[in-house]
Amino acid sequence: MSIFNIKNEVKRNTITWFASLIVGALIYSLPVVSMAEPKAPLRIGFQKAASALTLLKANGALEKRLQPLGIEVKWSEFAAGPQLLEGLNVGAIDFGYVGEAPPVFALAAGASFVYIAYELPTPEAEGILVPKDSQIKSVADLKGKKIAFNKGSDVHWLVVNALKKAGLKYTDIEPVYLAPADARAAFERGSIDAWAVWDPFNAATQKQVGARQLISATGIVSRHQFFLGSRAYAEKNQEVLKIVMDEVSKEGQWILANTKEAAAQLSPIQGMPPDIIETGLKHYTHVYRPIDNKVLEDQQNIADTFFELKLIPNKINVRSAVLAVKP
Repeated sequence: MSIFNIKNEVKRNTITWFASLIVGALIYSLPVVSMAEPKAPLRIGFQKAASALTLLKANGALEKRLQPLGIEVKWSEFAAGPQLLEGLNVGAIDFGYVGEAPPVFALAAGASFVYIAYELPTPEAEGILVPKDSQIKSVADLKGKKIAFNKGSDVHWLVVNALKKAGLKYTDIEPVYLAPADARAAFERGSIDAWAVWDPFNAATQKQVGARQLISATGIVSRHQFFLGSRAYAEKNQEVLKIVMDEVSKEGQWILANTKEAAAQLSPIQGMPPDIIETGLKHYTHVYRPIDNKVLEDQQNIADTFFELKLIPNKINVRSAVLAVKP
């Protein structure tokens, strides 16, 4: 190779080296564009007594619906509504189903959540039980007695109103705050005089222990059930929550049309015989509606009453927990 050709080859190599260096520097200096981050999972809190959600978890229909959107569903079980709302308040879950009283206590504690939907009234699904041989024949006979119930739950509201209707004050009874499992044990031991509880625990105690239902909630409270979402999640994921409610509604309609089969599927999950679960299922409407003014008025009444009784520390406005719906 001639000296002239060697010089040209060195020149070409040098230019190529400098060009590569410049391109590399430019690439290094550009902002890093990451791959699309995975979407946050939807974390649902449920109670075994919440039949539609429990069956939805069991059959995986919601996971199939959300999979194309890249959204994973995670489930957490809670003993009752107040405990579930504690999970919502600390950011452990994004969505859940509770009775009418727990949201009031949670709002008073500063929880940041919004009402998503409600179930049509289910007053036959809860009541106050007494032992079969009890001398207590009416709510008025509860004066001075020990009544167990889950503090902050919907039966808390039932007890307050049942006493008022019977001409008694809340201070006329001795409340014993117990979750369902502990309350049933206390009931069977005879260490409490009465127990306010919801289905399927209500139906189970009547059938298995022979407990007598003193009253149901019919004519005393509406007993709405609510679907709630954390405000942070709901504001960013309204479309996801619409899908959730669509699937829950489908499950509710299936339960209505197939109550016996639903009870059979729930039996091993809830740990109760199918006939007991079927009785409880028949006490729920399984029909869900968007939040409206009437149900908010009912919730405000609960809040105002609990404040007057000093069961919550401050007055609250339940409408502060209503989410502006995107058009």
